[in-house]
Amino acid sequence: MGFANIIDHRIKTQKVSSAMSSDVIKVSVIIVNYNVRNLLRQCLLSVERSLINIPSEIIVVDNNSVDGSVSMVTEEFPNVTLIANPSNTGFSTANNQGLHIAGGEYILILNPDTIVEEETIQVFLDFMLEHQDAGAVGCRILHPDGSFALESRRSFPTPTVAFYRMTGLSRLFPHSKIFGRYNLTFLPEDQVTPVDALSGSCMFLRRSALFSSDEYPSDHEAAGLFDEGFFMYGEDLDLCYRIQKAGWNIYYTPETQIIHYKGESTKKGEIKYTRLFYGAMTRFAEKHLSEDYPRAFLWILHLAVIVRASLSVIGNMLRHHAMRDLVICYGIITGLGLLRSFQTGLQFPPIFYWGLCPLFSLIIIGVIAVWGGYRGTAPRIGLVLLGSCIAVTSMAALSFFVKQIAFSRMVILASLPACLLFLSAIRLMTKTHQRRQKRTLIVGNVRDAYVLSSHPLSQHLLVGMVTQKEINDIPATLRWLGNYDQLREIVRIHHIESVIFSTAELTNKEIFALIQQLSGISLKSYILADVQHHLIGKSSIQDLDRGTLFDAEEVIGSIRSPAARRLSDIIAALMGAIIHPFVSLLSRISGPQSRWFRRYERTRQWMMVLSGKRSLIGYHDDDEFTPLPEWQLPHGVFTVSEMLGPKLKRPQEEIEQAHWYYVRNQSAIMDWMIAVRALRGSI
Repeated sequence: MGFANIIDHRIKTQKVSSAMSSDVIKVSVIIVNYNVRNLLRQCLLSVERSLINIPSEIIVVDNNSVDGSVSMVTEEFPNVTLIANPSNTGFSTANNQGLHIAGGEYILILNPDTIVEEETIQVFLDFMLEHQDAGAVGCRILHPDGSFALESRRSFPTPTVAFYRMTGLSRLFPHSKIFGRYNLTFLPEDQVTPVDALSGSCMFLRRSALFSSDEYPSDHEAAGLFDEGFFMYGEDLDLCYRIQKAGWNIYYTPETQIIHYKGESTKKGEIKYTRLFYGAMTRFAEKHLSEDYPRAFLWILHLAVIVRASLSVIGNMLRHHAMRDLVICYGIITGLGLLRSFQTGLQFPPIFYWGLCPLFSLIIIGVIAVWGGYRGTAPRIGLVLLGSCIAVTSMAALSFFVKQIAFSRMVILASLPACLLFLSAIRLMTKTHQRRQKRTLIVGNVRDAYVLSSHPLSQHLLVGMVTQKEINDIPATLRWLGNYDQLREIVRIHHIESVIFSTAELTNKEIFALIQQLSGISLKSYILADVQHHLIGKSSIQDLDRGTLFDAEEVIGSIRSPAARRLSDIIAALMGAIIHPFVSLLSRISGPQSRWFRRYERTRQWMMVLSGKRSLIGYHDDDEFTPLPEWQLPHGVFTVSEMLGPKLKRPQEEIEQAHWYYVRNQSAIMDWMIAVRALRGSI
């Protein structure tokens, strides 16, 4: 979307105001905000104090916040220029929106979760006057506890610097000039120094370092604006790199400081943000370092990023229920091992405790996690059984190949009922204790929201409602929190525990798409159908005077996790690798018009499935029916419509129903059945 179109889509833009009655704006402050209303308020107050007697303007670009940030700025800071985006455009794009309308000779890029000192901006101005070669300058950044933030000054992630960073050597030897190069930890914090890069949370820029203009001429080139290919993270590295390439220097000065409440606008612990964070370094390397360093470096960096991101995701997962299960499983099998040792008088070797026991526990929680057992609030006892069985079977099979652990078969077998009993019991007890009122959101119909808000529900505390358009004529108890596109952030910001979707406003397909938007968040989903006059859960009935409340999974099925689909595809690809040579041989014997040749065309794609370029089941670009993007169906070797049998001319409605059935009920078994059926018929 071009800048003109972006401006057309502003919800509200206020007038620019200068701190002094001057036509020349000295400093433009640009703040990109995303759901940190209270911190933004404090940030703006500190900035206003720092801009006293400086001709200036403040521009806030809000990325579709759902916490009342826009109304706060409108009511409390009428002199601030406000751009309210209808969607989250990302940090780079939003900053560019502000840069396009900024009129200052200098520009301060500032995070909303920061507080600046009264003299900060004046210090930056004085520094720029003294250092005409400076394209950008940053200051000392402090954590809320007063400690020095390492991102205040950085080096570019060259192969050696990235290696020291990824392996942890930079943390082990921070004062080494070799290992401490990424954050320049070998330099004193109170030393003015040229640096490679600054933090995007506070970056004071010379306008002529970004724009070429007759008003502010320069001997150096202009670096341009933020690269909008960086949605979040890494954009500051990229801009600093281009500023230096244009001939400018970048400095760090300790003469002033700010406080940064780091990550408050993105503190989610979600895979999405982990991927963005670690992927930014890879993108930077591909863009700027690929010509100067061998291709192998990029592959190694990719691998290191994947490992670090995986460890981060696993760490986030283990902080919750998975860690509890891991401790329980490890305790059970080690306890049974100690008991067995005591009974037999034989001392189990260390490999049992530090090798077999952790592996056993990780297999159980891994199976539960892959199949979505740590999402939502349902007990999912079946996944506990599946994980325990797979772990016991794997360990028992391993004991036949590794003789050093053959003694442990009895312990492994005994751990099956023990793990099943304890993990199931703790889930059921947790569910029992969750009888308190849950913070609930209703999505869809205003009339249903009235009924729910006035009814004494024992398990649901209605926090607010979400509709496609804002509703003004509603009681104060029925707060309108936002629209469907904002649903995920509304759930996070307001700590929602259950969501009720109204079929009076939404179709099941629309509800399915919204539930997919909430994937990865632990909550319970219900569907309110306008059928009878009572509320039905899996084990409770309550009079509602309107509609029936069904467990969403009972109506539209559970959403299959990407990890579960990927695991199923990998297994199928390995099976395809086994049968492909035989199919290839038979296809050569039978000729290109035979069924075996058509089977060969399918099985030879096993490498594409293994690499993730295709899924086992999905759709083809030349299909008569293209599934909705919300269904998240990938390109596949086999198509969903092949579950209907031979590829004959079928009504569009029948094909659509087949896809709708698949997305609601998809599983590894269903995938394999469709593939086998297609291969048998050699469609």
